[in-house]
Amino acid sequence: MNKGQIRPRGRPDFPLLIMTLLLVGFGLVMVFSASSSVAVVSDKFGNDPLYFTKRQLIWVVMGTFFMLIVMNISYEKFKKGFILYFVPVIFMLAIVPFVGTKANGATSWLGVGSLGIQPTEFAKLAMILYLGRLITKKGEKFRDFKKGLLPVIVIIGFICGLIMLQPDLGSCMILALCAVVMIIAGGSNLKQVFFSGLAASIIVGLLFSLSYAISPEAWQYRFNRFTSFMNPLEDKLDTGYQLSHSLFALGHGGFTGAGFGHGVQKLHYLTYAYNDFIFAVIGEEFGFIGSILFLGLYLAFMLRGLVIALRCPDVYGTVVGVGIISMIAIQAFVNIGGVTGLIPITGVTLPFISYGGSSMLVTLASAGILLSISRSTPSVNKQKKKERQPFGSETGAPNLQGN
Repeated sequence: MNKGQIRPRGRPDFPLLIMTLLLVGFGLVMVFSASSSVAVVSDKFGNDPLYFTKRQLIWVVMGTFFMLIVMNISYEKFKKGFILYFVPVIFMLAIVPFVGTKANGATSWLGVGSLGIQPTEFAKLAMILYLGRLITKKGEKFRDFKKGLLPVIVIIGFICGLIMLQPDLGSCMILALCAVVMIIAGGSNLKQVFFSGLAASIIVGLLFSLSYAISPEAWQYRFNRFTSFMNPLEDKLDTGYQLSHSLFALGHGGFTGAGFGHGVQKLHYLTYAYNDFIFAVIGEEFGFIGSILFLGLYLAFMLRGLVIALRCPDVYGTVVGVGIISMIAIQAFVNIGGVTGLIPITGVTLPFISYGGSSMLVTLASAGILLSISRSTPSVNKQKKKERQPFGSETGAPNLQGN
């Protein structure tokens, strides 16, 4: 890598920053719309319609603060200081099944009362940063299965195994798919990736069997979710309740929507409307047109981030940037796919939008890293014709030689 190519003091990408703030601002507005009717009639929430909104605002302010700090730190420092974030996250993942708080069939939270963190959210970003470091350090050896790809698979399998002990199938799937994208972006042979995926499927099956043996009631909860996905209206009062009311909300929204604040399903019909199912509220209140505009903003953010990552002059920035965009894109698809009935419900949040402190902090920190990468990337708007390393001969991945 030519160190002279890095421009750590350049300006962060302004369009990406604006799109990030727009998504967060819209999410805050939707949390208010989705939660106020529930909070105002609940003694548990002090009959305060702004209960969830105020808490989410705190997380947004904290997350934005972290984003601005990270944005002004050279992303390469995360490659050198991996012990500071990777080891604590692994420790939290290891202890959460034993001392964590149980909710909805999974023990995924560390904390007391209503205050807590979800280690799996932090594990996603920690894995991206560490995997980027590992791929860059391996260089050309990464194309060798035993010396390059195998150690990466072992680490990913170890992290996924810890997550499956909770169990959190949705986060495990997101993390694994994100890792696959990073491995391909890192220059691994596609044939090796295929057979590695086959081996990983067997390992996941074994982890599933172990997790089921440890906590069968948690997996029964997920099995019920899967069967309800196949035909939610068949048991709309029990296992298909959530998905049925989500589909009712989207249907009621129609083409133009019921109008902001006029959604019906959030009125004690659709539970967790401000969290996992917030897209159903968006669809009901803004309709098909509003949903398309929202998804368009999401897509613009992802494409902008991807361009920034691919134009980064060093491999670490490219692989980490691709990993972050993959994490956000895959999680958004899993959430929206579950809400619309395209795939089984997994209980993951919608990035930038859903209520939740851990998710908001991690997503905004990830955006901060992308903005940091953009400071070392040639302008997206005024592209200059200059030579750069080819993006891989076999897979479209960056050339690892010389790193």
